[in-house]
Amino acid sequence: MKKEKPLASLSLDLDNQWSYMKIHGDEGWDSYPSYFDIFVPHVLDILDELNLKITFFIVGRDADSEENKKYLRMITNRGHEVGNHSYNHESWLQTYSYEEIEKEIIAAEEAIERATGQTPKGFRGPGFSWSLDLLRVLEKREYLYDTSTLPTFLGPLARMYYFSKSGLSRAEKKDRKELFGKFSEGFRKLKPYYFHLDGDKQILEIPVTTIPIIKIPFHLSYLIYLSTISLTIMKLYLNLAIMMCKLTRTPINFLLHPLDIIGGDKIQQLAFFPGMNIDSERKVVVFKEVLNRLKKSYKVEFISTLHGHITNK
Repeated sequence: MKKEKPLASLSLDLDNQWSYMKIHGDEGWDSYPSYFDIFVPHVLDILDELNLKITFFIVGRDADSEENKKYLRMITNRGHEVGNHSYNHESWLQTYSYEEIEKEIIAAEEAIERATGQTPKGFRGPGFSWSLDLLRVLEKREYLYDTSTLPTFLGPLARMYYFSKSGLSRAEKKDRKELFGKFSEGFRKLKPYYFHLDGDKQILEIPVTTIPIIKIPFHLSYLIYLSTISLTIMKLYLNLAIMMCKLTRTPINFLLHPLDIIGGDKIQQLAFFPGMNIDSERKVVVFKEVLNRLKKSYKVEFISTLHGHITNK
């Protein structure tokens, strides 16, 4: 009898054009320009070709926009699931009070349900931001899981690089001082685990997977970058990550972002962003290479499937 493959989950943080402009400190972000008309059909067609169903984490403000709703409805109509990615996509969410977080979560949740017809039951914080108050709100709202942690020691280095390439003011940098997490995030567990809250309350945490033991990220943004140096090096790096996950029996929670799959040739307004000099065709080739490699070793599903497998053990 053929041995059943272990599960891996696949998700995409559906950050919009305005959120990238906001992160970069660019003027005009607050008019909320959108590229969903270009990106959403593009990625859905690729996922259909690969026969994949994934989790899309959606920002509530985008879901409240009339021009975006038809594209967001396409996601659930094509069989994918949706998660909550906050309402305003602010990477300093961990500095909010309990009441502010609750307002943020509920507003996003309701907007996403109106737009997609599906109630989100999973959450990922923008910029991997999270706090115990956030987890308390999610547990109260009966969310199945949180997936906001990135166990890596490289967060401060990523933040320094991001600040050096942005047009942010000193005050804006102060707001984002914990973006991508502290060095101590690298000591967090890599396998799914429960955060124990007040009394007997708890919520499942499904971390974004980094390479076991060395805790270096390998989500698609990193692999795209490595592919510009050498496709062979990228494949070796991915194979190392998969081998280490299999050896340690770490279920893979693999992360995508829109700019991993589309280039500056299709979204010229973001051509200045790192990696946007790589054209869309090249990115799609790398994406398919990576996912086909993952599918050889894992059964790739959306995150709620991984959640069900963990909780039913």
